[in-house]
Amino acid sequence: MEHELKKSTAVVEIIKALIIAVILSLVLVLVAALVVKLFNISDGVIPILNQVIKGVSILLGCVIALKSRPGCWLRGIIIGILYIALAFVIFSLLDGEFVFGLGILNDVALGSITGMVSGILAGLKKPRN
Repeated sequence: MEHELKKSTAVVEIIKALIIAVILSLVLVLVAALVVKLFNISDGVIPILNQVIKGVSILLGCVIALKSRPGCWLRGIIIGILYIALAFVIFSLLDGEFVFGLGILNDVALGSITGMVSGILAGLKKPRN
């Protein structure tokens, strides 16, 4: 019974983290688009900005949603990979086309590493009393 409770808690935490990360990404992409348009930033900065947005979204999603300590790094990896997949689908739908390539593999690798580090950081934060 206790094992099932822990498993369901982990699933709920992962879902919360994904929702937070995706909403944050959508907001940050809109802000970034506005900044790029207002300040005429070159197109070469946009891929870097996209990676930063993904990393910050995964980090904040993990830090805000992950509460239970054991296995935070593993849940962080899962969150990172699922976030990349979900963001790919959402932004491809918004763009109107699905383009598969090596870039998505790069995103999955960076997402899983960012998720692992974010999960570790989430596990290190002190619980509130």
